[in-house]
Amino acid sequence: MEVTRRGFVQFLARGAGAVAAVGVAWKASASKLFHEVLPARSIAPGNQKWVMVIDLAKCDGCRDCTRACTAMHHIPPMQEWIKVFEVADNPAAGAYFLPRPCMQCDNPPCVRGCPVGATYKRSDGIVMQDDDRCIGCRNCIAQCPYSARSFNWGEPPHTPEELARPYSVEYNYPHRKGTVEKCIFCPEHLRAGKLPACASTCKMGAIYFGDELEDAVTNGKGETVQFTKIAKRGAGFRLMEELGTEPRVYYLPPAARKYPGPDEQKQAVSMAGMEHS
Repeated sequence: MEVTRRGFVQFLARGAGAVAAVGVAWKASASKLFHEVLPARSIAPGNQKWVMVIDLAKCDGCRDCTRACTAMHHIPPMQEWIKVFEVADNPAAGAYFLPRPCMQCDNPPCVRGCPVGATYKRSDGIVMQDDDRCIGCRNCIAQCPYSARSFNWGEPPHTPEELARPYSVEYNYPHRKGTVEKCIFCPEHLRAGKLPACASTCKMGAIYFGDELEDAVTNGKGETVQFTKIAKRGAGFRLMEELGTEPRVYYLPPAARKYPGPDEQKQAVSMAGMEHS
């Protein structure tokens, strides 16, 4: 059968149109499948807006916060949901330590980058990670500028205590191969009126946590302060906030009260880049 050039071009055009139509239909069905229930999942109990403030002048680098987080969530080896970095000397403040949990961004790149709705923003400010939905594409890891996410390349070792409970997005275990994990501000503790494990364990009282709507944060030492006074009207800053991510974790400067500049902030965050390898 003779095929003319015009006929061949028309055939290609019809084929391309069919492929485009299938793509649009798939995108619509996928959006309905994965995102239709997100508003219901995103409504958190109560009426809070959780926020964290970390006083770098108080942090001594003991990493008790990391160990408490690991124990509470049965975090697999080689992962840390809250890392503590030592930042090199600077002329004003000297060396200091910088704890880095998930920033729980109000404009989270990870949420926008997840194709299946496995990570989503709750009404109380927490960015959750649902491993029942996670497909292991790791796009959220690539999108996060803070290197705050980890990936289980193999089946993690399990403890009897971990396996004794069914999976829940609010404590994010039992862990499993091929899924992403991160700090989630301990929603299980918050339901019980407790501080997250990192804040309640810090012997230096460096980690404050509370409700932005109540304008109050407290630490594990029973010290309660006005959030806006120390974090917004004071010397508080947020890591790489020039990116527009709107983090819900604030920092108070180290001992000499020097505001760490962009280079120092990026130095602290870049040390976490090996998580991606």
